[in-house]
Amino acid sequence: MFSRYAFRCAQPLRQSARQYSAEAPKSKSLAPVYLTVGLAGLGAGLYRYQSSAATAEAPKERTKVFTGGDQGWVGLKLSDVEVLSHNTKRLRFEFEDKESVSGLQVASALLTKFTPAGEKPVIRPYTPTSDDDQPGYLELVVKQYPNGPMSEHIHSLNVDQRLEFKGPLPKYPWETNKHNHICLVAGGTGITPMYQLAREIFKNPDDKTKVTLVFGNVKEEDILLKKEFQDLENTYPQRLRAFYVLDNPPEGWTGGKGYINKELLKTVLPEPKEDNIKIFVCGPPGMYKAISGAKVSPKDQGELSGILQELGYSKDQVYKF
Repeated sequence: MFSRYAFRCAQPLRQSARQYSAEAPKSKSLAPVYLTVGLAGLGAGLYRYQSSAATAEAPKERTKVFTGGDQGWVGLKLSDVEVLSHNTKRLRFEFEDKESVSGLQVASALLTKFTPAGEKPVIRPYTPTSDDDQPGYLELVVKQYPNGPMSEHIHSLNVDQRLEFKGPLPKYPWETNKHNHICLVAGGTGITPMYQLAREIFKNPDDKTKVTLVFGNVKEEDILLKKEFQDLENTYPQRLRAFYVLDNPPEGWTGGKGYINKELLKTVLPEPKEDNIKIFVCGPPGMYKAISGAKVSPKDQGELSGILQELGYSKDQVYKF
């Protein structure tokens, strides 16, 4: 179905050239003037160089909005809403301090909370899709589900209204080149922690990890963050490959059809015997059951079952978000 591919890395070369021209003054009476101006220019240039070097050596330390521990809920104001599809929005929540950053680490999430009148609080986790180092705001991509109290509430928010956040919730701690090859098997909104992880890898020039994405959805318009992954794939074609699967594909669809199945995963994933690989799974309950088995709790991954177990992968090679 799909062929194996080779990986390579290339860095663009930058070339620059400067042209100089100078004519020595012929009049001796002007020599002191030129000498004074030259020394002043040299001093100014040296000052700018030293200032730039000092700035480069000591980057500004930004305040973190979310510090975990005993920190309470933080109310963030909604500043912008972008409609991505009939049931999905991208929402930007701004920080009080425009120079602050979220404080999240890869991979981690945040809790959201609201309290309906006369009822118990509704609390749900979400993984921001904005860069963790982005100052001033964070963004969520939220799909509205029928009878989903939090997603319905978030979709009902208007600009300048607030939503409560708490965190971060640590998930899988990433380090540069932690694995040789990772595979992201996602369904629906399960793509958000996968994007957080992929973005962290590809923004780091020292990280050479290979990434394979397998993403299942119902319809083509349900494919969240497709443009972002396409941009990464176009930039790093030898290190990132993405495979999309649809339950109800449109006419002319060239990707996978139906559900993410054993044949597809056997074809596109690395062999279980390959050195230092990791498979991440995130999606709806039915997908977990079929692919990897469910996790017991946030701290208990549970036993490995389903397609990945049948293909020979070990529990240590799989992480369930």
